[in-house]
Amino acid sequence: MAEHGEWSQKGATLSDVTAETEYGVSSSFIVEGIQTARLEYRDGAMWGNPCLRILRSQLERYITEELGEGYLVRVKNETELRKIKKEISDLKKKLKALEIRKAVLEDSLKQ
Repeated sequence: MAEHGEWSQKGATLSDVTAETEYGVSSSFIVEGIQTARLEYRDGAMWGNPCLRILRSQLERYITEELGEGYLVRVKNETELRKIKKEISDLKKKLKALEIRKAVLEDSLKQ
């Protein structure tokens, strides 16, 4: 089982809801892993809503055992690609705003 320090490391844990979005697994899949003692959990609450905190390393190991290494790699790549696309979109919006500001400043200097 996990060492106590692993629970306090940044990014080492995730909620059951985050696991569903990042890894595409259902809450019943997570509960099954908890019931079979392959996943440790801690009770938590976010914004007053109860949730389960699980260790990312154990979840990835459990997904690999149940669904295969290929599934885990594919889902992780899809998640990373989604984050990259979002960041590119945000940067494009920021660049557009900066270009508009640059044009305004250049116009004011010409006068």
